[in-house]
Amino acid sequence: MSDEYSVQSVYADLLGRAPENRMEPRMAPLWRAMEILGEPQKAYPAIHLTGTNGKTSTARMIEAGLRAHNLRTGRFTSPHLTSVTERISIDGEPVSDETFVRIWDEIHPYLEIVDAELVAEGQPRLTYFEALTILGFAVFADEPVDVAVIEVGLGGVTDATNVVDSVVSVVTPISLDHTELLGDTPGEIALEKAGIIKPGSFLVSAAQPTDAAQVLLEKAREAGVNYRFEGVEFGVEERSVAVGGQLVTIDGLAARYPDLVLPLHGAHQAENAAVAVAALEAFFGAGEKPLDLELLQDAFAMVTSPGRLEVVRTAPTVIVDAAHNPAGIKATAEALLEAFSLSKLVVVLGVLREKDALGILEQLRESLGDIAEEICLTQSNSPRAIPAGELAELALDAGFDEENVHLTEKLDDALEWAVARAESADDLAGAVLVTGSITVIAEARMLLGKA
Repeated sequence: MSDEYSVQSVYADLLGRAPENRMEPRMAPLWRAMEILGEPQKAYPAIHLTGTNGKTSTARMIEAGLRAHNLRTGRFTSPHLTSVTERISIDGEPVSDETFVRIWDEIHPYLEIVDAELVAEGQPRLTYFEALTILGFAVFADEPVDVAVIEVGLGGVTDATNVVDSVVSVVTPISLDHTELLGDTPGEIALEKAGIIKPGSFLVSAAQPTDAAQVLLEKAREAGVNYRFEGVEFGVEERSVAVGGQLVTIDGLAARYPDLVLPLHGAHQAENAAVAVAALEAFFGAGEKPLDLELLQDAFAMVTSPGRLEVVRTAPTVIVDAAHNPAGIKATAEALLEAFSLSKLVVVLGVLREKDALGILEQLRESLGDIAEEICLTQSNSPRAIPAGELAELALDAGFDEENVHLTEKLDDALEWAVARAESADDLAGAVLVTGSITVIAEARMLLGKA
């Protein structure tokens, strides 16, 4: 059996479980699995990340900083763009097919024990995300890694990753998303995400809405942990647009770090970088020991974040960006206007069912309406995708003119139409933005030869 087929077989097994958007609010099965497997999550120190936006980019920056210090890293993130192995990375690269399959084969009998116990209790067996999280912890213990960077799947308190006791707890910007599960205000959502703050850790938080910041502060004090907030103890001192990204100076917890070349666009990525720097300072020296500037410069210069304001084609420029809520769309729009000289932008949008599609469309109209009059509504192959026709109706509700709204269920047709419309710009400064759900971004990257 080939490795490729084996990975697909494991993936099929995972997909046969309850999907990740139906994660059970429970922790007992994860603790049981950790117990049976010998607690692999305790084999290495961990940096644990939660938040609404920016988790994966921040995790990649932290990982780069750790690797610059010659540490072997494991990174667990979600969702994936091309292959499920991307979710479990070793030293910045997806885990090998051989290791992915081998560790799954080793732990599968133990997962079946947990499944059987759950079914006997009348509960659903381990979900897709629960099983994948267990696999990630087991892979990191087998490698073994020196440190793991762990991104939550959803929330915090009952997220499957929360069996880990982190050295540093990181909270990226909180905004409204998954409100049906997490709460209707930033404060309520912060209460769920604050579940990763545990005694013995060190809290590093991005700048937050007032109610969310207050919740995090109270939880940190209850747990007796050190805490540092962007905009109070650390932050971006200055930034300027540079070719392929930006030049950033960061005031960290222990030092000032000038002239960091960050090959990512937007103020939000500079803020993610500040959070990553503070997290690294907390990890290496409890926030009191400066990082080596040269190592940090080398680390950040190599950072990539596929699917985040990524240029996948030129003439015309096609940019893909996974912005799955209004706050993400706002950050994307600001970065686009800053980094690219555009007279005409054609938007291709696909959104998943549980997302605030109307809010996303309204934000697109508000932020990019001056240059993005034309929009193509489409859908990915995900069964959770909102049908293109429904999105088109919402686009009219959001203020787009009917003659500028195009719809097609097939993403390849959407891309072809958008490219043709962008090419019609008189001054050749037209571009295409493909945005919305990560499933649309993943399919677009494959169609455009980037996967």
